[in-house]
Amino acid sequence: MHRLIDKYSRKMVSQKICAEGDPVFGVLDDATIWNSSADEIEILGRVMRGLSINSILFSPAAEPYSSIIDYLAEFSTDINGQIRPDDTETRTFLHNIPVVKTFTADEILSGLKKRKGVIIPGHGIVTYGTVSPEQAFVTFSSICFSTFVKFMADYYYHAMGIIPMKGNPEPVFKKAVQWYRDSLSSATNSPSIKAPFDSVEDVIQAIIEAGRLTVESGMVDSFFGNISVKYGNTIYISQTGSSLDELAGCIDPCPLDNSTTNAITASSEFSAHKSLYNLTERKSILHGHPKFSVIMSMLCDDIPCVNRGQCHIKCSRKRHIEDIPVVPGEIGAGPDSLSCTMPSAMKGRGVIVWGHGLFTAGAEDFTDAFKNLVDIENMCFEKYLSLVEK
Repeated sequence: MHRLIDKYSRKMVSQKICAEGDPVFGVLDDATIWNSSADEIEILGRVMRGLSINSILFSPAAEPYSSIIDYLAEFSTDINGQIRPDDTETRTFLHNIPVVKTFTADEILSGLKKRKGVIIPGHGIVTYGTVSPEQAFVTFSSICFSTFVKFMADYYYHAMGIIPMKGNPEPVFKKAVQWYRDSLSSATNSPSIKAPFDSVEDVIQAIIEAGRLTVESGMVDSFFGNISVKYGNTIYISQTGSSLDELAGCIDPCPLDNSTTNAITASSEFSAHKSLYNLTERKSILHGHPKFSVIMSMLCDDIPCVNRGQCHIKCSRKRHIEDIPVVPGEIGAGPDSLSCTMPSAMKGRGVIVWGHGLFTAGAEDFTDAFKNLVDIENMCFEKYLSLVEK
């Protein structure tokens, strides 16, 4: 159990969502094991006893997340004391994020009985897992991602004079921009495993490497996103719920003739990958959730649009960010799914699905797919700044 606690503590630090030594994990074994002697343990222990959970996590968020979270908690909660980001990660996973006023067991319990994580302004974030500490880590990471996206999307409307923000968001905005600029400058690696692939093992190693690089470059956290290669008449794809930086043993071979049931455990976006391979000659697909690709996809000045609020499934216009199409689309199958909207739009470097993330596809391997993922995210970041810093 200590190994798992150390693993997810390291992941939090490497993903820059908390500082070294800050995560406080409690995990139930024969007794509750803690990785810290922090003062918060007494209250966190009471919270654990009040819920049917396996693990609990508390940590202050690292900057700029800490400032963003505290700003949103003060100025952007609804009448129920919740923050409501609009991105797809929130819609499908978090739903909303409760804000509690004080670091007390009763208030934290009240929030965690409704949702997977809570924000305590001036303190940090508390999340939990029912099966393993991985779930607590994933929720913490998602809260950081979704609040960043919400703040930057809100700031766009503020800067454009459409929907003013309360208080003074400028210092938070400047801190976040500089931090992200520094983060992007470190995304310099590229895949070393090239086509032609001589064996299935080559394909698997290429997928493992590209998944790890996607996480290390900040183009997705470890849990979300998916990746695949078409090799012969089989699609090799990351499993649903797998971590992109830990794909060994988590890649499913799915024959195009449906002769196996492997697609059951494959990524929930397997149908989109299959549709794209059927429509194009591409041989690899990489899907991440880079922040500004997601943010830019959500920005639209047509406030009175009849489809406002349903942008993720319906859009009244064809949209592009420079040369990159932006399409609606839900996860999974069905007439409004991204498996219907994304593949046909993949004509060039990539496609952004509204509020969800960026898909790129490679001609033979991940060399061009990964480069396009990073380049498009850089382009979206600079495009965003050109709009808000006029």
